[in-house]
Amino acid sequence: MSVFDGMTSVQLRLALASAQSALIDLQTGKAIASVSYTQGDGAKSLTRRVTTVAEVTGLIMQLQRALGIGGKRRTIGFVFR
Repeated sequence: MSVFDGMTSVQLRLALASAQSALIDLQTGKAIASVSYTQGDGAKSLTRRVTTVAEVTGLIMQLQRALGIGGKRRTIGFVFR
């Protein structure tokens, strides 16, 4: 049983595209973690949770597995003759 059970392949593909876009934003520094500023009446701050690259990468891998994309990697073997 998967957390993605009940989702259509279209929904999974849209979620995958969104996760990939989020990963690109994280890796290019477009995601803002927190902003602080001071006005005449005191300091203000805004904090937004930003997931880590590892969390987004894990989500992408789960979505790809649910879609049957990018299965297991084949091990590299050496043959000596």
